[in-house]
Amino acid sequence: MKIAVATSNGNDVDHFGKAQGFMIYEFDEKNMNFIEKRESLKTEGEKHQWQKSLDAISDCEVVICVQAGLKGKFGIKNAGIRLVEDEGSIEDVLEKFVKHYNFMKKPLF
Repeated sequence: MKIAVATSNGNDVDHFGKAQGFMIYEFDEKNMNFIEKRESLKTEGEKHQWQKSLDAISDCEVVICVQAGLKGKFGIKNAGIRLVEDEGSIEDVLEKFVKHYNFMKKPLF
């Protein structure tokens, strides 16, 4: 699955609609591999720029961001992308994502 992580500085997770870019990863249920960085440049002072973010990640299955606004959440859901809200460094949130994914895949009994 392709995972997009919202970031403006390449290290920390950012708000979906404010992020200046996305780090794109491929996750094959075992390994997380960096693919590319995509820009999603925002205009300072302009509100509701979530569509620019959505356009940048339209081929991804998951997006990880600190938060998304109501319109952004609606757009993400309509695009069929799963939203994961988390904060911290990109490395930390990806590690948590993999741990949670693997935990949820385990049989209950």
